Amino acid sequence: MTIFNAFWVGGLICLFAQLLISKTKLTPARILVGLVVLGVALGGIGIMEPIKKFAGSGVTVPLLGFGDLMAQGVKEAIGQNGALGILTGGLTAGAAGIALVIVLGVIAALLCKPKDK
Repeated sequence: MTIFNAFWVGGLICLFAQLLISKTKLTPARILVGLVVLGVALGGIGIMEPIKKFAGSGVTVPLLGFGDLMAQGVKEAIGQNGALGILTGGLTAGAAGIALVIVLGVIAALLCKPKDK
C-alpha cells in the first residue's frame, strides 16, 4: 500500500506542477522555486511529517521534499547553533544532495560534450 500511496501522491504533485506550466505564464524555474518554498513552508509548520509517513518517497523525492529537508536542517541548526543556524542549517542538511548533483553534472558534461544553443 505504501508504494501505491507514494505513486499517487507523487503523481498529484507532478500534475499540479504540469498544470502550472500549461495554464499559467509562470516559467518552469519559478514553478520549481515555488515548489521548494512550499516544501519549506509545509515542513516549517509541521504538515510534511504526516504526509511523509503516509506517502513516503512520493513526497520526499519531488522538490517539496528538498524544501522540507532544508526546513528540518534549519530547525536542527537553530537548536544547536542559535541564530547562526538560520543561515547554515538548510545548506548543511542538503549538502550531500547538492554535491552529488554537481559531481554528476560535471561527469555528464565531460561524457556528452555539451554545446551552446
